[in-house]
Amino acid sequence: MAVPSSNSPDRSSSAASPLFLREDEVRRGVELLYFGYTRLTRSIDEGLAKQGLGRAHHRALYFIARQPDLTVSDLLRFLAITKQSLGRVLNDLSERDLVEARKGEIDRRQKLLRLTEAGARLEADLFESLREKLAAAYAAAGQESVGGFWHVLEGLIPEEDLPMVAALKESRK
Repeated sequence: MAVPSSNSPDRSSSAASPLFLREDEVRRGVELLYFGYTRLTRSIDEGLAKQGLGRAHHRALYFIARQPDLTVSDLLRFLAITKQSLGRVLNDLSERDLVEARKGEIDRRQKLLRLTEAGARLEADLFESLREKLAAAYAAAGQESVGGFWHVLEGLIPEEDLPMVAALKESRK
């Protein structure tokens, strides 16, 4: 596959073919998703590295920020990682005083997760980097493209996980 030699992307052929489900079009979508995600997350990697953290830590911070008092079991569902991996992530975040856990009021076996002040500051700083990149991409694509992009991403989410995503949307209101 030839790569354009200039620094600017080839947007002249950004309109999808009427045969948009052919292999070439699907491969282009996969490539754009990979490259876009890599560049987006690279914008926060340096801030994470300064803290000795990685992307799994960031994802945990993000979802805990979105839903204070999130249960560990809900966070496991959001992140789709093993209990062991989540345990390491939460230990790292707790040791750095970024996340605190308390027992549930109704079910004392539950651990409810919340960001500390330091955790909230770090998450906000990381989110700002992501917001800048996404806002610039949304602005360049135009308002009508944003909804289409969301629909494509929602189409990648398994049906059983859609209520979880909808709950996050509701928590913004």
